Amino acid sequence: MKKILITGAAGFIGFHLSQRLLKEGYEIYGIDNLNSYYDPALKQARLVQLQVSNFKFQQLDLQNYEGLTKVFTEFQPDIVINLAAQAGVRYSLENPRSYIESNLDGFFNILEASRQHGVNNFIYASSSSVYGNNEKSPFSETDNVDHPVSLYAATKKSNELIAHTYSHLYKMTTVGLRFFTVYGSWGRPDMAYYFFTKAILEGKKIQLFNQGLNLRDYTYIDDIVESIKRMLDGFDSLQPAVENDQYTATKSPYYHLFNIGGSNPVPVLEFVEILENALGKKAIRELVGFQAGDVFSTEAETKTLESFINFKPTITLKEGLGEFVEWYLRYYRIPH
Repeated sequence: MKKILITGAAGFIGFHLSQRLLKEGYEIYGIDNLNSYYDPALKQARLVQLQVSNFKFQQLDLQNYEGLTKVFTEFQPDIVINLAAQAGVRYSLENPRSYIESNLDGFFNILEASRQHGVNNFIYASSSSVYGNNEKSPFSETDNVDHPVSLYAATKKSNELIAHTYSHLYKMTTVGLRFFTVYGSWGRPDMAYYFFTKAILEGKKIQLFNQGLNLRDYTYIDDIVESIKRMLDGFDSLQPAVENDQYTATKSPYYHLFNIGGSNPVPVLEFVEILENALGKKAIRELVGFQAGDVFSTEAETKTLESFINFKPTITLKEGLGEFVEWYLRYYRIPH
């Protein structure tokens, strides 16, 4: 089985992906800086779930290029999956420098380390936020994404541009995954569904921006992991059919982008109702205005993904939130 280096392995998506690939027999080397953006205890609890013989972990920041070099030399991965990043749109308004350090400096370091050590298969997390407030819907990988409305989105767009350059110059196969509002068990406490759940259970008020009218294309974590696993299975087919395939003016044959989303946008108000039903408790709502850096609506066009892996996300919001609530009550030992 191939050896895969996963950055952000203690993070939400990194944890679930590592868990799945370990069960499939892959050898995984995970790295994560275990920062305090949200409760590090949750990250440590995820790592406990990953303690099997074919998993190795090191606490390491992507800005530490010397440390990265040692990992590559020791492990010699076949594929790198970069899921490490400073997440969160709203936090980018408070602490913009962390996004430059992690999402730009860190991204460059892991991509350059891959090149220097002959790793030509590089998958990385992008985001639906790159589409900004594009009026055309659903969002397609061929749409213009030159108008990000948050610094987080701008760094993800920058990642795609840097990856394109590496694909063009070094014939490195790079695959950018534009995730659409990923949610599920073992999730991130800074995400709305997570802190809404906490607030509802504690009888505290929740704020719904833009009067709760924003539309989001929610994607359950299991659908994300299934998509990436199938992508790995078909990775060889992403290579150009002929070594000297002609480059076009706008695209390298080694450069790929995929939307991964549920393709079923739901108003936040409806989302809250589904969460209330799963919890068996009503929320105390406060309808407020639009939040800077937010987008009105997201919806994924997934034809490119479907044509490649013969799969598209299928888990409904009711099913996904139900599973999340069961996990949340169990993890925090809340009687129900």
